Amino acid sequence: VQVVESGGGLVQPGGSLRLSCAASGFTLDTYALCWFRQAPGKERERVSCINNNGEGTYYADFVDGRFTISRDNAKNTVYLQMDNLKPEDTAVYYCAARQRNPWAVLNFPEEYDYWGQGTQVTVSS
Repeated sequence: VQVVESGGGLVQPGGSLRLSCAASGFTLDTYALCWFRQAPGKERERVSCINNNGEGTYYADFVDGRFTISRDNAKNTVYLQMDNLKPEDTAVYYCAARQRNPWAVLNFPEEYDYWGQGTQVTVSS
């Protein structure tokens, strides 16, 4: 039972990447899911979240319209489309799945059932 991120890499400023978070061993449509990131020397921060049916989303202020979260429950996968990437977006990106109150985009306290191992995103010229 796990979630696995993919799609990271090296991209130039202004470029795009699409991250994927695939679940195995469980059905993702009963979970809300969030993307987090952590840059070296910085605390982990929440980037974007989506509720279980995809009708509710959240974005951190720093996203500023550049990222889009979506999900395909038939494929058991959640995506994060990242456009107009900036050097400050460089970080390891993690997905986390939450089963408690999955219809809520955010739930406090923030407790997640599954975390992925992370995928590195590097934005540099």
